[in-house]
Amino acid sequence: MPDLLEVKNIETYYDLVYAIRGASFAVKEGSITTILGNNGAGKSTILKTIMGQIEDQPDKGIIEYDGKPIQHKDTDEIVRKGIAYVPEGREVFEELTVHEHLLMGAYIRKDSSGIKKDIEQVFEYFPVLRDRTNQWAGTLSGGEQQMLAIGRALMLRPRLLLLDEPSLGLSPILVKEIFAIISAINKKGVTILLVEQNANMALSISNTGLILENGRFVMKGKAKDLLEDKDVKEFYLGIKSETSAKGYQRWKRKKAWR
Repeated sequence: MPDLLEVKNIETYYDLVYAIRGASFAVKEGSITTILGNNGAGKSTILKTIMGQIEDQPDKGIIEYDGKPIQHKDTDEIVRKGIAYVPEGREVFEELTVHEHLLMGAYIRKDSSGIKKDIEQVFEYFPVLRDRTNQWAGTLSGGEQQMLAIGRALMLRPRLLLLDEPSLGLSPILVKEIFAIISAINKKGVTILLVEQNANMALSISNTGLILENGRFVMKGKAKDLLEDKDVKEFYLGIKSETSAKGYQRWKRKKAWR
C-alpha cells in the first residue's frame, strides 16, 4: 500500500517550548495507524499540526498528503483535500440538532442525494442517532456525542480520518462499540490515524503502532508485534513484569528513533 500521509521531521512549539521534536512517520492508504503515549506526550499536537490548527506550525519539517505538501495551509483547504478530524472532547454545538450537525459535516458538498445517502450510512453505524435526529446535541449523552462527532466527520466522505481519543470518558461497553465501528469504517476504505490512551483496544484494530514520549517517537512497529512486546505490555498495557524503572529508561534510549 502507498503512503497516503507522510510526516517528515516536524517540530511544533507552544510559547517557545517544543511540543513535537523531529517526529517522522507515515500512514499507508487503507490502514489504521495508532499513536500511543501518556498525557502531555504530544499526541493531540501532532493531529492539530497536520490539520493546520496551530498558527505558523510546524516550525520545521514537511507534511505530505497524497504526495503533496500541506504544512502551513489553512484548515479549510486541508479539509477540502479529504482529511476529516474528530477532536478530543467531541466539540459538538449544543444548540444544533443531530441532523444539523450532519449537514454541517457535508458543508463543502453539493450532491444532495449523496448527502442523504451518507446520512443514512451514519445512522447504520450509529442507530441511536436516528432516534435523536431532531434532538439538540447538548442533550445527548457523552457516548452519543462521540458518535455524532464521528458521524459529522464522515459526512465529508474523507479519504483520511483523524480521531483524537475517541474512547475518552466512555463506558467499557461503549468503548468496544466505538472501536468496532472505527474498524468497520476502515473496511469501507477510509484510512485512519488514531490517537488513543486505550492501547490494548487501539492496537487490536490497527495495522501499525507508534509510541510517543515527550514529543519524540520512541518505538514503532506492526500493531500485533507491539501487543506482544514485553515492554509495551508493562508500560502501556498495564501488564506487570520484573522490568525496573531503570530498565524502562534503557528501553526508551534503545528504542528511540527520529
